[in-house]
Formats: sequence, structure tokens, C-alpha cells
Amino acid sequence: MMRIAVLDDYQNVASTFADWSSLSGRAELTIFHDTVRHEDDLAKRLAVFDAVCLMRERTPFPASLIARLPRLKLIVTTGMNNASLDLAAAKARGILVCGTNSVGHSTAELAFAFVLQLARGISRESASLAEGGWQVGVGRDLAGARLGLLGLGRLGAKMAAYGRAFGMEVVAWSQNLTEEAASEKGAERVSREELFASSDFVSVHLRLSPRTTGIVGAAEFARMKRDAFLINTSRAGIIDQAALLNALQHQMIAGAALDVFDEEPLPEEHPLRHAPNLLMTPHIGYVTRDTYAVFYRETLEAVLGWLDGNPVRMIV
Repeated sequence: MMRIAVLDDYQNVASTFADWSSLSGRAELTIFHDTVRHEDDLAKRLAVFDAVCLMRERTPFPASLIARLPRLKLIVTTGMNNASLDLAAAKARGILVCGTNSVGHSTAELAFAFVLQLARGISRESASLAEGGWQVGVGRDLAGARLGLLGLGRLGAKMAAYGRAFGMEVVAWSQNLTEEAASEKGAERVSREELFASSDFVSVHLRLSPRTTGIVGAAEFARMKRDAFLINTSRAGIIDQAALLNALQHQMIAGAALDVFDEEPLPEEHPLRHAPNLLMTPHIGYVTRDTYAVFYRETLEAVLGWLDGNPVRMIV
């Protein structure tokens, strides 16, 4: 009987979002709720499985790990792009890789929730009230403020719509963005320098690639207004972490909000945990009921298709 592993079910909910009983009599299912950091331990855990189901990039799957899993025949990743999965190594081994669709709006919703939180200091005011205090700060208005979008793809376009609904002026930049494309999505294309220098809120919506790695660094923080905020719900590598820490520690910007990190789960000793004026959430941009329903349902569909000899949503 085939053995199937579902990894990184942090909230212990994978069994509620798909009817895994359809595997009964055909495959043995094991769902893991923790993340194994060390490759030796992970290789030992997964050595007995024929198929592994990944939740985004929670567990990296490099070539070195794939080489240590001779029994592996199928990898299913949630989403159709997983930067931490070595597709070439899987293909070379003859391992089938399948993906899933995604609802595509949940991360943008979180990003704009960050805008609202940062603008009104909701956490600060709520904490004061819980501790017996009252008002401790002055919020700022979104109407008339400038929202700068670094990237205007599917999620960036949704952010542009949210910003316009709140009366914000929306500007955007990416390497290949044209004035016409920006206008169609309700934004004005500006230079990268102008975006950082003039925006009250800068939100990152780029894919991580060699040309975007570290694209937000010391020069960009130096251009930002001292009362501006930075938001990243995309990928940690787009922002130079040392430059971000320096900007926060020296109050070069008013604050930042992050949902993505260079190490996940974030280690207890990580310096970002002690940075001032930083709002953090544990990579929950896609962690919603609608997204999980699609992820787990289509993960199961991919496993069943493989067992039936009719794979679906193949990546390699």
C-alpha cells in the first residue's frame, strides 16, 4: 500500500478541509503538524513515504533532500509555484510534481489590514486599554495618503482597488510595468525612486527572483519619509533584513509590518523579534478557510489522480 505524508499542518485542520477517507484501502495517510528543520531528521522521517504533500514553502525540498528519498514518486505542493522545491532535481529523478489553485485574494486582504493597523495604531491603543489606560497616540488618515505598490500583479492590483476605495492616491512600480498597464489597474506608474520618496505606505507585491532579491535596501529606506510605513506580505528576501533593522532602530521610518521571514518558523532569538515599531504575523497571508479548502481539496485530488494513473495539474 502506498504511503502518503502531509506536512506542516500547523493548525491540525488538514483532516477537516478534504475527505481523506477516499484514500481508505488504497493508501496510508500520515499528517504531520510540526516542522522539521534539519535535513537529516527530515530525510529519516520521510524515507518510508511514496508521496509527500507540501504546504507552500513551509518545508524546503532541495535536491539534497530529494536524493535521500529513493521511495518518493509524487510531490504535491499547494499553489503552482514553490520556490523552495527543486523542480529540476525532482524531474531528474522521475518524480511527478503536481500543484493546486489558490483563491488569490487573502494575502492582499492581510496587506491592507496592515495598512489600517499601522495608520490607526490599533494594537497600541488596544494594549493601552487592556492595561487600564486610555488614548496614547494619534492616528493618521488614509484618505489623501499615497499608497506605493512595489509590484502590480494579481495581488498588487487588488491592493490598488482597496486603496482607491479608501480614497488613497495609488502609485506603482515594477521592472516591466507600463503607464498603460498601471492606469488600467487604477494606479499611476512612477519611478522606483519616486515611489519610495513620496509614499506614505509602501507595500511589496513582487515575486522573489534574482533581480528582486534585496531590491529594498539601505538606499530605499533613506529615501522614505520618516512617517512612512513599509509592508511586506510577499517574500522576505525582497527586503534587505539588515537595512530594515537599521531603519527601524534609527527611526528612519515610522514602522513596518511583516508576514514573511528569512527563517520560518521564526526562531525565538531572531533579531526581528526585538525590533521597534514592527508589527509581525506568522506568515498567515494565505491562511484562511477559503484558501485551505482549495489547497487541501486539490491536494487530495492530485493524490487520487496519481493513484488512478491520471495526474492533474502537473508542474513537472
